[in-house]
Amino acid sequence: MDLADIRALVADDMQAVDRAIRHRLRSDVALINQLGGYIVNSGGKRLRPMVVLLTARAAGYEGTHHIPLAAIVELIHTATLLHDDVVDASEVRRGQDTANHIWGNEASVLVGDFLYTRSFQMMVELDSQEAMRVFALATNTIAEGEVLQLLNVHDADVDEPRYQDVIYRKTAALFEAGCYLGGLFAGGDAEAAGAYGRHLGTAFQLIDDALDYDGDPAEIGKNVGDDLAEGKTTMPLIRAMEVGDGTTRTLIREAIEAGGRERIAEVCDAIAKTDAIAYTRRLAEEEAKRAEEALRFAVDDSLGEALAALARFAADRRY
Repeated sequence: MDLADIRALVADDMQAVDRAIRHRLRSDVALINQLGGYIVNSGGKRLRPMVVLLTARAAGYEGTHHIPLAAIVELIHTATLLHDDVVDASEVRRGQDTANHIWGNEASVLVGDFLYTRSFQMMVELDSQEAMRVFALATNTIAEGEVLQLLNVHDADVDEPRYQDVIYRKTAALFEAGCYLGGLFAGGDAEAAGAYGRHLGTAFQLIDDALDYDGDPAEIGKNVGDDLAEGKTTMPLIRAMEVGDGTTRTLIREAIEAGGRERIAEVCDAIAKTDAIAYTRRLAEEEAKRAEEALRFAVDDSLGEALAALARFAADRRY
C-alpha cells in the first residue's frame, strides 16, 4: 500500500477538508485571499489532515466532525509554515517561492495570525471543551518549540535529548493532538490514537532532517544543507559529531556556529563518512514501529493497515 492507495481510502473526506479550508480562507481583505490561497495551493502532502481522517475512521467514527478537526490541524500547520519561513528567512519551500519572499515578512506574519485565529473560531464551533483544550495546548507547545529552536540556532552543543524535545514540540505535538481527538470523537482509545500520532510525527521529522543532507533537491523541494545554512543542529549533525573524529567534530562545530552555505559540501562529505544518516533513519524506523504498536485503537482492519503503512512510509520515504 503506497501513499496514493492510502489517500484513496479517504479521498472524499479529503475533498471535504479542502473545501472547508478554502471556505475558511475567505476574507474581505484581498491580501489574505491572495496569500492564503497561494500557500494552500503550493503543494505538500496534506499528511496531517489525512492522518486525522484515517485515525477517526479507523477508530470507528461515523460522523462528520472529523472534517473540521482535520481542517483545523492543516490551518495551524500552515500558519506555522508562514511564521517559520519568516524566522528562517526562507525563499523556497516545496520548490516554490515562499510567501514572505513574494509579499514580505509583515504580510506573512499577519496572515499566519489570521490562520491561527480562524482555526480558533472553528474549534469553538466544534462545541467540545476537550477539543479546545487539546488544540490550545498543542498550539502553545508549537510556539514553545519555535522559541526553543531559535535559542538552539548556531549552538553546536545541542544534544539528542534537546533535539528530540524540539521536534516533539514543533512537529509531533500537532500530529498527536489531531490523532488524539480523532480517537476521542470516535469514542475509542484516544490515548493510543494520540501515541500513534506522536510517534508518526517524530518519524516524519527525523526523516525530514536526514533528507536535508542526503535528499534530492528536486524531490524534497529545497536545497541540501538548508538546516545547516540556518545554523540548526539536527540529528545527522549531532550523530556525526558524536562518532566522527576530531577533524569532523571541529568542521561541523565551526559550520554550525557560522551558518551560511560556504562549508555545506564539506559537512555533507563528513556526514557521509559516518553512520549519521543511517542512525537517523534507524531512529525513525523505531518511531514507526512504536506508532504501529499503538494501533490497538483501530477497529477497522483495512484502515488500521493503512495507518501502519503510513508509519512505514514516514520512516522510509525519500521525499
